Amino acid sequence: MALSETNDVKRTAAPALLLRLRRRAAEWLDGEHSLTQRMAGTAFAIRIASAGIMFGSQVLLARWMGGAEFGIYVYVGTWLILVGDLVHLGVPLTAQRFVPEYTQAGSIDLLRGYLAGSQWTTFAVASVAAAAGALIVRALENSLDGAVIMPFYLACAALPFYALTFMMDGLARAYNWINLALLSPYILRPLIVIAGMAALRIAGVTLDATAAMAVLAGATWLTALNQLLRLDRRLKSAVAPGYKAYDFRLWLGTALPIILVWGMYTLLTSTDILVLKQFRPAEDVAHYYAAAKTLALVSIIHFAVAATAAHRFTAYHAAGDRDGLAAFAGETIRWVFWPSLIACLLVIVLGRPVLMLFGEGFVAGYPVMAILAVGQLARASIGPAERLLNMLGQQRICALAYAAAFTFNIMACIALAPAYGGVGAASATAGAFVVESTLLYLIARRRLGLHMFVWRTRQR
Repeated sequence: MALSETNDVKRTAAPALLLRLRRRAAEWLDGEHSLTQRMAGTAFAIRIASAGIMFGSQVLLARWMGGAEFGIYVYVGTWLILVGDLVHLGVPLTAQRFVPEYTQAGSIDLLRGYLAGSQWTTFAVASVAAAAGALIVRALENSLDGAVIMPFYLACAALPFYALTFMMDGLARAYNWINLALLSPYILRPLIVIAGMAALRIAGVTLDATAAMAVLAGATWLTALNQLLRLDRRLKSAVAPGYKAYDFRLWLGTALPIILVWGMYTLLTSTDILVLKQFRPAEDVAHYYAAAKTLALVSIIHFAVAATAAHRFTAYHAAGDRDGLAAFAGETIRWVFWPSLIACLLVIVLGRPVLMLFGEGFVAGYPVMAILAVGQLARASIGPAERLLNMLGQQRICALAYAAAFTFNIMACIALAPAYGGVGAASATAGAFVVESTLLYLIARRRLGLHMFVWRTRQR
């Protein structure tokens, strides 16, 4: 071929290549699956950054406070997480159902009512729970360890805005505002905690569990108010003002079975620490917590995919697109499992030097990592099956599955923790995750005909 002809071919091929690239880029930007992937990627990036900040803060707190005080802080903080995950009654978990449902149906009055009523309901119920919690602490003061009393009071003070954060997270994610949903609670709040504790240390204040919980409570209030103002501004631009209609019966009727599932999962991830504290000293709790939370970084992957896929499950189901739902569900499982497998291996390989960062003695928690990794991979192997079941009306039987897993967990923890300490608690929790994953797989298979497992994810 002549040189001039070759150049002509190159000039012709170059625009064609650019056209194909532009078309691929447009498909990536506009496709529904691509939107979910980008949202999951954003959520994952935020959670990765948050995990780094949280990990750094936990290392600093452990070193600044010492094992005993850090263990008390972890124990009270676990109670805050547990109660905070229950008092919102599951309403935040319905946002990804009702917001797109009301929007698509043109039920704007109900949409306005849901956006406002869900936030006030969450805050009011959490405030009542906080007051009740303070009264319980007051009544039990004589039987409680004196070191936990003031941290418990401060945790009660943080509870209303801590719970409200979940509701704002759900609403923001329903509109695909991932940054608004996650930046305040997962980036700003831990940064404020680090800054506050560093300031107290520089000022010469004793860094004990009370000081740490006071800083956490203040950070929770500040970040929640910031998120509330920003969310309100965005919602006003997305939904025109007008009459609000309320359907609390439907909202709570949908939410309560979901909160049973959510609450049982929270119990599954908290029972080990709460039970371990009853049989082992605070230092052992601190060691266990450091190991468990280091491995828990793997769960970020599950969160990122589940947080952005839930409303897509609802959309496919509402449209009657069963094939699309099955294919999308299979994709989400792969997005969760393979990165989780790699992450587990990395954490286990680097576990010992990582635990040494917390201080002397923390490496004793290393066996906990290997045991809990089994549970993490069991959960990852079915992807966001729990979200799919909740979005498709299987809340009640899903709650029963979690109740069974929790029952296994609490009984196994009580049986194993006294004799085997952290290893026993970890074994109980990993076993409970295997039970949970097996039951959720069977429910999805028999109730919906979906094969929610990393291998052979397509329907037969």
